[in-house]
Amino acid sequence: MAKTATRGRRKAPARGKSRARSSGGLLPWAVIGVAAIGGIVAHDNWKSLQPMLERQSAPIAREMAEPRPVGRKDVPPKQVALAAPTPRAAQPTLQAQPLPPAAIPTPIQPVKAVPAPASPGAQQTATGAFGYCGQGAHINCVGDGGVFWYKGEKIIIADMASPVADQARCDDERRVAFAAKLRLLALLNAGPFTIDAAGKTESSGAPRIVSRDGRSFGVQLIKEGLARQPGGGGAWCAA
Repeated sequence: MAKTATRGRRKAPARGKSRARSSGGLLPWAVIGVAAIGGIVAHDNWKSLQPMLERQSAPIAREMAEPRPVGRKDVPPKQVALAAPTPRAAQPTLQAQPLPPAAIPTPIQPVKAVPAPASPGAQQTATGAFGYCGQGAHINCVGDGGVFWYKGEKIIIADMASPVADQARCDDERRVAFAAKLRLLALLNAGPFTIDAAGKTESSGAPRIVSRDGRSFGVQLIKEGLARQPGGGGAWCAA
């Protein structure tokens, strides 16, 4: 009977434990209440709290945005090797070697220009000292009253005909031939004169019109009775 009575009785909870359980159950509700009240207060005062929160969050966001360089302790700093300048080889000094006699150039001698024979229709101005033609080379000389050489070229006066002393048939013809030869020599030595081509140059000579200041030597000799028109008749000897 005694055991049964003891089993039917319930043990009363300790006072300390009941208080802890009651306080532990009210704490979450108290935190929720405080959070709710804080949210209401923050909502009512949001305009005044927003600038303060922005000033506090700006440095934090800047630090999070900027990447921090991570230094590696195991990587040694790079070393740049400077290339040493390459020494230049000394250039050998060239010494002037004397040229062999065969390599020395021979000075060029000036070449005297020889005038080409005048072609038909050409005109040239001539001058020089004339004499009578002899046994030597004929350069500037008079052969007879109608023939002379100028710079080695035989000139036949084309607008006149005069007797030749070596072919004279009488003394009168020989005398006229010598006079014409003397007169032509004087005309050629009087100064510059003009030579005009009057035909094709042949082996017998170059037919030319010789004049000075527009006056023909052949016409002048005809006027003086020392020459005649080319192909003109008549004999220099009296019948």
